[in-house]
Amino acid sequence: MEFETITLDISDQIATITLNRPDRMNACSLTMAGEINDALSSLGDARCLIITGAGRGFCAGADLQARGSSSIAGGEGSYIALTRHYNPLMLNLARLNIPVITAINGAAAGVGCSIGLAGDFVIAGKSGYFLQAFVNIGLVPDGGASWMLPRLVGKARATEMMMLGEKIYGDKALEWGMIHKVVEDADLMAEARALATRFANGPTLAYAVMRKNILIAMENSYSEQLLAEAEGQRIAGNSADSAEGGLAFLEKRKPVFKGK
Repeated sequence: MEFETITLDISDQIATITLNRPDRMNACSLTMAGEINDALSSLGDARCLIITGAGRGFCAGADLQARGSSSIAGGEGSYIALTRHYNPLMLNLARLNIPVITAINGAAAGVGCSIGLAGDFVIAGKSGYFLQAFVNIGLVPDGGASWMLPRLVGKARATEMMMLGEKIYGDKALEWGMIHKVVEDADLMAEARALATRFANGPTLAYAVMRKNILIAMENSYSEQLLAEAEGQRIAGNSADSAEGGLAFLEKRKPVFKGK
């Protein structure tokens, strides 16, 4: 599949989506949102996904300079863009059945911040930062930020990010528990790839159930989550990888998971 605003590479069962508008700091146009969605449906045998940005930024947010049919200007335009394009993208990322790693190089602003923080493991280069820039132009956080941030960093810090609109660099994001790791910029993709390789050789079905249970735990009661765990264990326990894991344990060797 050919794309205009992103690239998709799949090798060694690792998919890499690169936001590819470096001249616009990878600002996420409606076209880009649609292409990311299309890519998420075209991952084939991939068992892990990496998302990163080309050039010196991860994603500068929504493309506010788009015109014509791609315009998201004004309240009605923003509403339509979110409900038809950006929100489905965020939901599809959340519901993906493989682990997601985001490699943050430079700015992750606006909806780019939401996409960046949608990773199960967020790795930031030293130049990486997270910015809820909406308040600076009289808008409000979107892309799931007002749901995601309080759960990641608590109400006070989420309010600070959203109402002050200041950059949160990788070291501070790590201190807050927002991300997994901060590395040198030159090491960013190597770190992401090494972690992705670990996931690509892991129990893919179990990872899928974990992702789902972590997501629904935010809304479930304790008893509901206990039942969800039991259902998830039934699914994972009937998998070939579970059988291999049990056999490997008894034979005192490293399991060889096939993602089935």
